[in-house]
Amino acid sequence: MSLSTSLSDIRRSPLAWRPSTRLVFASLLGAGLVALPVLALGYTALSSQAASIWPHLAANVIPAALADTGRLLLGVGLLCALIGVGTAWLVTQFEFPGRRSLEWLLVLPLALPTYITAYVYVEILGFQGPLQTGLRALTGWQSLRDYWFPDPRNLPGAICIMAIVLYPYVYLSVRALFGLQAAAIVESARTLGATPATLFWRIGLPMARPALAAGLTLALLETLNDIGASEYLGVRSLTLSIYTTWVNRNSLAGAAQIACVMLLLVVALMLIEARLRGQRRFSLPVRQPRAVGRVPLSGGRALAATLACALPVVLGALLPIGFLVGEVLRRDLWLQLDAGLLRSLVHALLFSGLAAGIVVALGVGIAAARRQGREPWLPALSRLASLGYAVPGTVLALGLLVPLAALDNIVANAAQRWLGVNPGLLLIGTGAALVLAYVVRFLAIAISGVESGLSRISPRIDDAARTLGASAPEVIRQMHWPLARPAVAAAALLVFVDCLKELPATLLLRPLNVETLATTVYGHASRGAFEDGALAGLLIVLAGLYPAFRLARAGGRAA
Repeated sequence: MSLSTSLSDIRRSPLAWRPSTRLVFASLLGAGLVALPVLALGYTALSSQAASIWPHLAANVIPAALADTGRLLLGVGLLCALIGVGTAWLVTQFEFPGRRSLEWLLVLPLALPTYITAYVYVEILGFQGPLQTGLRALTGWQSLRDYWFPDPRNLPGAICIMAIVLYPYVYLSVRALFGLQAAAIVESARTLGATPATLFWRIGLPMARPALAAGLTLALLETLNDIGASEYLGVRSLTLSIYTTWVNRNSLAGAAQIACVMLLLVVALMLIEARLRGQRRFSLPVRQPRAVGRVPLSGGRALAATLACALPVVLGALLPIGFLVGEVLRRDLWLQLDAGLLRSLVHALLFSGLAAGIVVALGVGIAAARRQGREPWLPALSRLASLGYAVPGTVLALGLLVPLAALDNIVANAAQRWLGVNPGLLLIGTGAALVLAYVVRFLAIAISGVESGLSRISPRIDDAARTLGASAPEVIRQMHWPLARPAVAAAALLVFVDCLKELPATLLLRPLNVETLATTVYGHASRGAFEDGALAGLLIVLAGLYPAFRLARAGGRAA
């Protein structure tokens, strides 16, 4: 009997492992948490109160918001693809001055939230900003009637600002695939006289299409989730329409209906991504592939390549970070590190830390159940639990509010009846609802990270341990955990930073009179004094720099 046959028999035998009840519960809990807000949202949108609101929304709100959102997604997608694919191709195929440093510096814009970058560029490019002030000093012009200057507070400005922050999603995905291309294919094409342009259009880009589709989808989902930059730059997106309909117009049912339209747009994005990716699979040789030999550039071409890769880094990371540091030093904003800002920092760290711990615990359970179990429904539960990242924060907040508020009321009424004490809103009033929203939104990161770590462990190790009588918990504790711990730690770090940066869900679900770093920055910007929140913004950026470095290093090793 062959080895493969014997292992297959072992998996089907009564002695084969079955995922423990705790692991199955983790899978069911993760899938249920993602399904809960979507079902609650549909219930709210179809309520009797919502029926009278829909005609007004369909005629006056949704068409304009949908048009602006569509143009925003199209512009951000095209610009992210241009920057991400172009820079990835340059750093993997050519050798030029500064390439080694730029290869990891190109990831840095991921450390900045889109809303902070938007606030910074409005300050820099505004009438009182350093550029226009210097221009008037040099020319003697007095007002905007004397000259024209680009205004970022419009749709083209929002497209450019979001693209220079979100292009690393495309860059990371495509760079890894460009770096893993078999050297024989590229070198054979070069030997046959293929020019760099031919290599890119005929070999590189077609092979990178699945990675490009995946990276673009992530960038567009982040664009959909944005609320701070869209509002500040004057773009009437669907996310902003949900927020204003709910908070300013006090119409929960109307906001739910807009959120359902937004969910349909998310589903359409995911279907388009699957269509673009298609059934393409590219296999590498069994032996370790040789790295693609980079073509040395010199003269003007080398300078052009260096500038093309340096410009996104400067515009997307160095300039905003430099502005924040300059404002903190120039205005002595470090004196703002008082009790109020410290409370905001503690709240942000507490909510993000709790969410990261819960997310990683659930991610480990879901990934372990999928690896150990042979039941066909376990992968389906894992995929459902991973869909939370595709749901924007405003939609999650809206979907969670109704069931959590109902549960709070049930608990409060029961406590009042049986104990004579009214505990208040235990979930919404304590921040538990916000932590739950973080968990649902970022659970996909933990699942992906843990599965990435476990995928490096050969299934033959599990089969050998099974035949030697080891239990599933023993294998997880003694073998899987030590080997997968770096991937789990990286996933926890990314979830923590994403929770720090998350603005829409935080604005809508935070308890009354509770501020975090993100809401502090948003509050200053909404009052037209973003520079006063530069210290809080700098703290968020500094928290995101280390994960960005980790991503850059991991991508470099993969390539």
